[in-house]
Parts: sequence; C-alpha cells; structure tokens
Amino acid sequence: MYLKSIELSGFKSFAKKNIFEFDSPISVIVGPNGSGKSNVAEAFRFVLGEQSVKSMRGKRGEDLIWNGAASEPRTNRASVKVIFDNLPAGKTGTKKIFDLDFSEVTIERIVHRDGLNEYLINNSRVRLKDILELLARACIGASGHHIISQGEADKILSASPKDRKGIIEDALGLRLYQYKRLESERKLQKTFENIQQVEALRKEIAPHLRFLGKQVEKIKKTEEQRQTLIKLSQEYFKREQAYLTFSKTALLAEREPLNKALEKLSKESQSARKVLELESGLSAIRKQKDDLTRELGQSEGLIMAEEKAIENEKKLSASDEFKTVRLKDVESLYQEISALSSITEIKNKFSDFIKNRKHGVNLKLVSEAEARLGKLKERQKELEKLLEAVKEKEQEISEAEKVVFQAQSLENTLVSKLNLLKAHEESLKKDKEEFRRELNEVGHLVGPEAIRLKDFNDDEKLVVNENRQEQEERKRVIEKFKIRLEDSSVSGMEDVHKEYKETSERDMFLARELLDLEKSAKTLSELIKELETRLATEFSSGLAKINQEFGKLFVLMFGGGEASLVLTKEEREEPELDEPASAEGSGVAREEGLDIKVNLPKKKIRGLMMLSGGERALTSLALIFAVSQVNPPPFIILDETDAALDESNSKKYGDLVETLSKHSQLILITHNRETMSRAGVIYGVTMGSNGISKLLSISFDEAVEVVK
Repeated sequence: MYLKSIELSGFKSFAKKNIFEFDSPISVIVGPNGSGKSNVAEAFRFVLGEQSVKSMRGKRGEDLIWNGAASEPRTNRASVKVIFDNLPAGKTGTKKIFDLDFSEVTIERIVHRDGLNEYLINNSRVRLKDILELLARACIGASGHHIISQGEADKILSASPKDRKGIIEDALGLRLYQYKRLESERKLQKTFENIQQVEALRKEIAPHLRFLGKQVEKIKKTEEQRQTLIKLSQEYFKREQAYLTFSKTALLAEREPLNKALEKLSKESQSARKVLELESGLSAIRKQKDDLTRELGQSEGLIMAEEKAIENEKKLSASDEFKTVRLKDVESLYQEISALSSITEIKNKFSDFIKNRKHGVNLKLVSEAEARLGKLKERQKELEKLLEAVKEKEQEISEAEKVVFQAQSLENTLVSKLNLLKAHEESLKKDKEEFRRELNEVGHLVGPEAIRLKDFNDDEKLVVNENRQEQEERKRVIEKFKIRLEDSSVSGMEDVHKEYKETSERDMFLARELLDLEKSAKTLSELIKELETRLATEFSSGLAKINQEFGKLFVLMFGGGEASLVLTKEEREEPELDEPASAEGSGVAREEGLDIKVNLPKKKIRGLMMLSGGERALTSLALIFAVSQVNPPPFIILDETDAALDESNSKKYGDLVETLSKHSQLILITHNRETMSRAGVIYGVTMGSNGISKLLSISFDEAVEVVK
C-alpha cells in the first residue's frame, strides 16, 4: 500500500491523537451524521497543502483547531501527519512515488492559533512550495479528482470548462509541468524585469561613464603635460641650482679680501679718531697762524714807523723849523703849566721848553724810539719763529689729513664694493627663495619627481656664463605649462581613475549580465515552448484515453449512450492596457476549456442541465473513475459520493470501486452497505456528548457480520 496511515491530533473534532492505518486496498470510514468522519477527508486536504480554509468548512485557521469542551480544554495547535510507503511491498524495483532517498516518507502540517503554519517532511521543516512540488511529481494534490469531499461529487460537472480542464490536467499528472511552466514564465517575467533594470542601469551610468571617460582622457593629456613639465623643470632647476651655487661661491671669494681690508681699516680706527683731533687742532693752529701773521704785520709796521720816526727826528734835529715835540712832552708841559698861577712863570716855562728843544737832537726821544724798535725787532723774530713752527705743524696736519682722506676714500670704496656685494647677495638670496618657492610649487603641482635633482653633467662654467635670458625663457615656458596644467587639472585624479575603472567594470558586468539574461530569457522561452508542446501533446493523448474509458464506464452505468469530453475555446476580453493591443489578439484572449457531451440511451438529452440528480451522480462517477483508470493516483478518497445512488447503481458503484482498487488505494466515507461490503478494513467514527470524535475499527469479517 502506498498510504500507510494518517494521524490527527487536535484537528477539528479529533481532540486527541487518532491514527488511521490503511492496510487494505479498500478502507471504509463509517459513522453517524455529525460524528466527524468527513473531517478525515478534510485532514487529507489540510496535510497535503490546501490553503482555502473555506473548502475545509472554516473561516479562519483557528477554526481547524479543537476549540475545547467541558471535559477537554482547547488546544493551541492542530497537526495532521500522513505516512507514505515509498517502496510498497510486492513492488520492489518499481519507481518510487516520491523522489526521496527514504523508504518511508512522512508529511506533517501544523497550524497554530495565531495563524502560523509549519510544514515538515520526515521531521525536517520545509516550505509549502517544497511539499506541493513533491506531491505534484506523484500526481497528488490538496484538491482534485482523487479527493472528493462530501457534496463535491457533482463538482466536476458543475465546474466551468476552464476549471474542468484544470482538474483533468491535474489527473493526468501535468501539474508538475504546469508548475515548471508557471515557474519558467515567472522567471522569464523576472528576467525581462531584470533586463529592463540592467538596461536602465546602463542608460543611467552611460552619461556618467562618458563624462568619466572624458575626464580620464583629460587626465591622460594632463599626465603628458605633467611629464613634459617634469622634464623641463628638472633641466631648469639643475641649471638654476648650479648658477646659485657658483654665484654664491664667487661672492664669498670676492667678499673675503674686502672683509680683510675692511678689518684692517677697522683696526686703524684710532687713526681716524686722531684725525678728528687733528682737525680740531688744525683750526686752532690756523687761527694762531693768522693771529701771528697779523701781529707780525703790525710789528713790522711799528718797526717801520719807529725807524721812520727816528730818521725824522734826526732830520728835524738838523732844522728847527720842522722839529717836532712829542705829545707826551706837551702833555707833561701842560700839567706843569696848569700848576702855575703866574703868567710870568708860565711864559718862563714855555721859554725854557722851547730853548731846550730848539737847539740839538732829542736824544731821549731817539733812545726811546730805538729801545722800542729793538723790542719790536725781537718780537718780530719771535713771531717769525712761532709762525715757522705753526707752518710746520700745519704742513704736518695737512699731510695727516691727506692720509686720513685717502683712508676714508679707500674705506668708502671698500664699503661701496661690500654694499654692491651685499646687494648681489640679497638678489641671490631672493633668487634662492624664488628657487625654493618654484621647487615647492612645481613639487606640489607635479609631485616630488620633478625636484629629485641628480648631478649636473654639463660644465657649470658654461651654465653660469650662459645668458640669463635663456634661463628666463625656460622659466616662461615652465610657467606656461604650469598654467595649462592648473587649468586642465582634474581634482581627485586617483578617485576619478578608480571611479572610472569601477564604473567601466560595472558597465562591463552589466553588459555580461544583460547578455546572460538575454540567453536565459531565450532558454526560458524555449523551455516554455517545450513545456507547452509537451503539455498539449500529453493532454491530447490523455484526453483521448479518458474519453475512451469515460465512454465505456458511461455505457456500463447507463446501459448505453455516449459521453465524451470536448475541447472548447471561449473568447474573453482582456483589460485594456496602456500599450496598443496586438493585431492577433486585438484585446480578446481565447481561453481553452473542456465541455462534457452526453447522450443518454432512450432519451433525447444532450446537455448536463437536463440530467437528474442520480444521472449527474452516475455521470460524474463515471468521469472520475475514467480519469483514475487512465492515470491512477496512489490513493483516492471518496466522501459519500454514493449517497444519491439506488441499490442497483450502488452495486455498479461497488464493482467500479473494486476494479479501481487494483490500481489505487481507496479510502471511502459512506453510509452505503453495498460499499461497506467491498471494504477490507472499516473504521467507525463516533462522537460523545463532549463533542470529541472517537475511533473504532473492525476487521472485514466482523464488518460483514455487523452489516448483516
């Protein structure tokens, strides 16, 4: 047997753990109405992944959980576990019903009051999708022709053509292909979305990539200018460094003797101070010289006057007419006369004075004049000596002044030369500072490579002696390149290169991704076409087999007549889209479905709507059994599908059940004794006053005795 057992715990009315073991090809579950036996069929739906709570006679997930009674509190969860034999006894070597490396497969579903569901395969938690795919490979599903719940026997007849086609496809085992097709269509749709996203991303980064490409090209040109600037700068800086070094050495060599000469003059600074003293003494001596010259002139004049006076006195002495009397003698005479009171005495005094001076020479006067003359001559000699000494001293000072003036002139010359050297040094210092500034500026602009100066191989003298205009021309060229480099420089060049590389790699990755997606889309499109072709082929062949079996069973059920499934195509308007409709569809889709054509014997009935309840039941059972015989599922669950049959048709139903049990395991929920008589195991479900379903089981022999 494929289906070994099902275990219910807390599911609906099965508050406690109950196990149904299915060891017979036909197992029957019986019980009074409302005892909960239909909950077993719903438990199968539940554990096989049914998501519609409404189809299990509930509104919410918690409606499937035991809600409690006076004697039994409510539970917080419900679980259903079904066990399959993956290698049924007597079928060794046959293909496993499940593609799992287990001899026994357990599928369990647990629902909690908060609505959370858990799915387990062999006690390992899995997804609902995993369970559905596993069951689809074995032609098992939560709904379909192999699980007919109470009141759903007429479902295949009352279903729409489209739903009926879906039921037949499930019965033919095409659900797996449909899953694959839907999954492929979903993947294809996702692939198209990814293609659009990738194309959008490429379009989004394309302008930025072009911009970065231009920046990288600009950086490349800038790098070429940078290398040129480095080469020019190295040549310029080498020559400038050689010029500065040589000029500094030459200035030091020229300054050294000047410093020594100036130091020598500094040591003779005392002479300079003496010269200053001499300059102040020279003024005094010159004044003294002027005074002596003036006094000597006066002395010579006095001597000449005295000599002339003596000569005149001697001449006058020879003649009374021109004799002269000294003023002093006259003054003495006046004083003497003033003292006299008598005129006679005055006359006598005058007479004596005249007599004394009228005859002979005035010796006294002459002697006094000669004495004065002698003194004057002595004074003249002294003055001449003093004047000679002063002249000698003046000459000495003049010579000293000349020496001092020469020293001052030499010092001024040395100072002038030193000042000129100092000016050259200042200019050289500025050139050196400018050189350092240029080094820093170029180093900052193009990097340290430009200022790594090696030994200059050319002759330094040639460099120094070359026209400075040539070096200035090199400097102007460098300045031009610096301006170009600054104007064309791109901030964060490494970041731009990195971003361009990353963006290019991303664009290349997106291009490869787009190519892979296009290949994937092509592969998926081919797979979808292949699946659609396979679905159409297998559906067509399966439909033919079903129609063949359906016709046979319909004749068996009704004693004649005809019945078949006919493929139909109905037009259905699609919702209007923003995109223009294709010429082929024009907004109208063709929807395939299956219609049932019946022709009862001895009746002119060609439509399902004209069938009675019993006839509908027989027709649906004939179709269900026909589908099951074409592609037998591992098990079939029928919940009171024979309720509308009379005794004669119940016997036919029982015969069909026995025939079907040769290919599939049957679990029947029934009240029909004829159906019970075909069972190997009968389970009885009862319900006490507490509302809990209880399980009883009896063997077939005991079941026969009970039925009788």
